[in-house]
Amino acid sequence: MQHANQGSAGNLDGEGLAIGIVQARFNADITDKLAESCLAELAALGVSDKHITHVTVPGALEIPVVLKAMAESDDYDALIALGCIIRGETYHFELVANESGAGVSRVALDHQLPIANAILTVDTLAQAEARSVDKGRDAARVAVEMANLLDELT
Repeated sequence: MQHANQGSAGNLDGEGLAIGIVQARFNADITDKLAESCLAELAALGVSDKHITHVTVPGALEIPVVLKAMAESDDYDALIALGCIIRGETYHFELVANESGAGVSRVALDHQLPIANAILTVDTLAQAEARSVDKGRDAARVAVEMANLLDELT
């Protein structure tokens, strides 16, 4: 049996990869931190600025349709979804969290394209603030690793 992925960490070499980022503007204080840490990590992994497309949309529910348009362009090795949904007093939180997450997964599976989902779903603003930097960085790492892995497998 061959092992395509040696060691405990995957291939995090981002050189030559094209990455698309879709960021929700709703809760922009948080999503801007997600984007800032994500972009810094992509740069640290060797992804060139000229190979990054970063677009914004109104909110988390709009992320999947833009991811789908990007996926259909065949211009990207991986995509990243950045958003923040904070629980309120109504069922709207569950609707937005479930539908945005399902939409992201559907695009990834339909197009066999890695999508790092960093749409935070939290109870409080403090929880979002505590997770924003780490999750942005993690999304960059997931996107690069998965782009390289799918390239090896296909």
